[in-house]
Amino acid sequence: MNSSRRNNAALPAFADRLKRFQARVEHALDTRLLSATAAPSHLHAAMRYATLEGGKRVRASLVYATGEAVGAPDSALDVPACAVELIHAYSLVHDDLPCMDDDDLRRGKPTCHKAYDEATALLAGDALQSYAFEILANDPTLMVSAAQRLRMIALLAQAAGSHGMAGGQAIDLASGGRELALPQLENMHRRKTGALIRAAVLLGALVREDVAEAKLKALEDYSHAIGLAFQITDDILDMEGTTETLGKNTGVDRARGKPTYPLLLGLSAAKARANALHAEALESLAPLGDNGSVLAELAGFIIERRQ
Repeated sequence: MNSSRRNNAALPAFADRLKRFQARVEHALDTRLLSATAAPSHLHAAMRYATLEGGKRVRASLVYATGEAVGAPDSALDVPACAVELIHAYSLVHDDLPCMDDDDLRRGKPTCHKAYDEATALLAGDALQSYAFEILANDPTLMVSAAQRLRMIALLAQAAGSHGMAGGQAIDLASGGRELALPQLENMHRRKTGALIRAAVLLGALVREDVAEAKLKALEDYSHAIGLAFQITDDILDMEGTTETLGKNTGVDRARGKPTYPLLLGLSAAKARANALHAEALESLAPLGDNGSVLAELAGFIIERRQ
C-alpha cells in the first residue's frame, strides 16, 4: 500500500488513540461478560476465550471514532462498541467451525472449537450473538431513548442477518470453486464484512439523537468504502502475509478455490482498488470537517495494516 498519504507527524498520536480505544473496549467487554466460574462455567469460559485478549478492535474503534466525530463521550459508546465486538466474535467462532471454514488458528491461538469442542463453540457463538442485543436493549450506561435503542438494535440485527453477515457467508460457501464477476464479489463482501463495519460507524453516531441526516449519509458513504477496502486488504494479506504476523493460516482461500480480489483482478489492481476506496472514504468525510480526522486515520490504518 502507498503509505505516503499519511502524515507521519500524526502517526504517534493516532497510535495512542487506537490503543486507548482498544484498551477501553477490552475493559468494557471484560466487565460485561460473565465470569468463567459462573454456571455454566464451560460455556462462559468459551465466550470469554473467543472475545477477550485478541484482535485489532477495528469495529469498536470505529464506534468510538464516530462518536467523537459527532460529539458523544466515550462513556456513552461502550455499549455499542461491545455489541459490535460481540457480534464479530460470534461470527469468527462460527466461521471457524468444521462445517464452515474449518480453521484451527485464530488471533494466534487455537480456534474456539479446538480449545473447547465443537458443541461448546457453537453455543458460545449463539450466546455471544444474543448478548450483543441484550446489552443494547438493557445496559443502563447507554443513555438514549427507547426509540433510539430500538433503532440501534434493528441496525445491528440487519447487519448480522441474511441481508448482512449471514447472507454474505452463505454466498461465500456457495462460491467455492466458482468464478464470480466483480459486482458479485463486491456484493458478497459488502454483506459478509461491510455490513458490520457499516453498523459500527452508524451505531457510534446514533448515540447522539440529533445528528443531521447529511452527516449520517456521509458516515454511511464512508463505511461502505472502508468496509470493502477492509476485505480487499484481507484478501491481499491472505496472499502476501504470514501465519506468524496474521495469527491465522494464510493461503486458505486460494487453496479452497474461493473467489478473492487478487485472484479476480490481480494483485496490483486489487491494491489500486483498495487505494481508490480509501480516497472515497476520505472524500465522504468532508461534511464532518476536522471532526472526522480520526476516522480518516482509521481508513488509512485499515488498508495499510499488515495483520
